[in-house]
Amino acid sequence: MSRNNWFVFKQFRIEQQKAAMKVGTDGVLLGAWTPINEALQILDVGTGTGLISLMIAQRSEAIIDAVEIDKAASEEANYNFEQSKWSNRLKVFHAGFQEFSDTTSEHYDLIVSNPPFFINSLKSKDFALSVARHNDLLSFNQLVSGSRRLLNSNGRLCVIIPFPSWVEFKESARLSGLYLRQHTMVIPKLGRAPKRVLMEFSLDACYPVNNELVVLDEDGNYTEAYKKLTAPFYPAF
Repeated sequence: MSRNNWFVFKQFRIEQQKAAMKVGTDGVLLGAWTPINEALQILDVGTGTGLISLMIAQRSEAIIDAVEIDKAASEEANYNFEQSKWSNRLKVFHAGFQEFSDTTSEHYDLIVSNPPFFINSLKSKDFALSVARHNDLLSFNQLVSGSRRLLNSNGRLCVIIPFPSWVEFKESARLSGLYLRQHTMVIPKLGRAPKRVLMEFSLDACYPVNNELVVLDEDGNYTEAYKKLTAPFYPAF
């Protein structure tokens, strides 16, 4: 993925000079994969540049709120929202998710998050990057309990999690009253082990649907499944 100060998609542009976390494959996968269904009120937790919110705005008619704890990133997300054709449906809040979930009166049909996930690992010297990457300020338990509190009765939570942590996240969600509906194992290249897991949760217990997505084939080319999923966004597809 590009590490430039900007990234151009088919219907919007991302400025990413200020945000610690730049446009990456994880965010694109979550924004493209998340089932929208009939969701009219959506929350993006830890929006960063606003990428996932903009992708979902392109795919829906929903009103989308976005929460970002880092001031510089929230300002950049707000700028990206204002420059898009969906600016009237997008709003960013500069706040931590715990504070937001404790104080807002809103409830949501869908919550999406590409959460910080490095636990007990070496921190970056860049404080903003550490906040974006590490879950010290937003643990799995805090994300799922806050989401449970803000979801409507038919609401859903969608996340992307590193493969080694997906069982832990699923258990945290279950203990908060959220149950796995489906998960997609993301395999970076054919023949390799999964690297990420896309997951959808709801308040109703059910038998989850399981599948996988391979990003690159054995020759290092994007698979047809990956291109089909991301084609509405990537100019190259």
